Amino acid sequence: MQVVSFLEDIKFNELKPAVSLLLDTDFSKEIRVVFKKGQTMEDHQAPFAIIVQIVKGSIDFGVAGEVKQMVTGDIISLKPQVVHNLTATEESIVRLSLSKLDTLKRVKEV
Repeated sequence: MQVVSFLEDIKFNELKPAVSLLLDTDFSKEIRVVFKKGQTMEDHQAPFAIIVQIVKGSIDFGVAGEVKQMVTGDIISLKPQVVHNLTATEESIVRLSLSKLDTLKRVKEV
């Protein structure tokens, strides 16, 4: 059993969102992405399906030419290879669930 908190030991990055691996399970990788207001993750895509949850804050989530404002508690799933982007409209904490086969390195390079 592994227990972690998405809300403890929050560290912001000055230049880009702070990405950290919180859980590496038998079937997924649970990533925390911490945004300062105005920080973005430009257009990118994942090789496997992903789930994104807003743990705290507000994110403009762009996909397929449409921007959806997501707020605390909102969750979205995307199929593989769907181009998307994120922009924090306030300080935000995001949970990203990746396939076990995906890599943290790829996320950090976005």
